[in-house]
Amino acid sequence: MNVEFKVAEAKDIEGIIRLCNQCFDEDTSLSYARKVFEENQHDPNQIYLIGIMNEEIVAHAKVNVIPTIYEDMNTYAILNHVCVRSDLRRGHIGTKLMDACFKVAKEHHCKCVELWSKNFRVAAHSLYHKYGFEVVDAKFFSKDVK
Repeated sequence: MNVEFKVAEAKDIEGIIRLCNQCFDEDTSLSYARKVFEENQHDPNQIYLIGIMNEEIVAHAKVNVIPTIYEDMNTYAILNHVCVRSDLRRGHIGTKLMDACFKVAKEHHCKCVELWSKNFRVAAHSLYHKYGFEVVDAKFFSKDVK
């Protein structure tokens, strides 16, 4: 499948939100997404990658580059909202998306790439394992800020 990967622009937000709302069973509003994107679009460490096929966004991943002052940890990246349109899965688009994410990580001199994935995303887990990701910890903690 011929998919072009590129860094998203403001004009791509509607397609990103449509895809992510579908893939993650979310309900993010377009106005919220546009506001957050505009506030952060010049941050070189927040990169939204999209895969385009036939002028439609069919894949997405957010690459968050995190520079640290800790030598062992160094600079690393965290991926989130990694997704491929459901009817196009198993066509190697996910692998190509991971390649694009790792290209960004290399350009930012990242030591490693990490991600977390919800338990129900079994197909995504298969991609991550095939790509060489390893489960290093089974706990993910979260607490709302009040």
